[in-house]
Amino acid sequence: MLYPVAKQSMDQKTPTERMHVKLAIEDRIALQDLIANYGWALDTGDVDALVTCFTPDAVMTEEVFDDPDIWEGHDGIRGIAEHYRNAPGFPGRQHHVTQTQYTPQADGSVKMRSFAFVTECEGEPPYTLRFAGWYDDHAVKGGDGEWRFYRRTVRLWDGEILKNFPGRGEWVPRKRPDSLIIKR
Repeated sequence: MLYPVAKQSMDQKTPTERMHVKLAIEDRIALQDLIANYGWALDTGDVDALVTCFTPDAVMTEEVFDDPDIWEGHDGIRGIAEHYRNAPGFPGRQHHVTQTQYTPQADGSVKMRSFAFVTECEGEPPYTLRFAGWYDDHAVKGGDGEWRFYRRTVRLWDGEILKNFPGRGEWVPRKRPDSLIIKR
């Protein structure tokens, strides 16, 4: 089925109309590579590679605990990367991302959301599932043709994302365990 080209901006389109805007396959693959590069860099402790996944003015937010962490710019991203690289319980974790939805924006950027879970691969299987949530991303293509995160938010699988279920949809703040306190 072919869809007519609309003259309205992406913001004026309904969610259904936005789902039918096509993203060039080359861009989709490049965005998948960006997501994979992020995971590999974070999970192998490659600080410089992680920083290159973000624009210089990027903001990364972890909305997991009662006090969300916000990391701004390359210095902030470097800070979170160094923290995790040096956290005793972090080596062996793997970030898995799947079922990414891509929503092209009128300005050429792309918003994405993906399921995410983190395993801890230490000792003998079965391994521990450490996190189940989702990424809410906004990526932009630079003058060099490379896609980078402009905004990246990590959230637990609760809160507004579950609003369509009776009695759900409200975020429940969680206390941060001492082992995950980030020292800046």
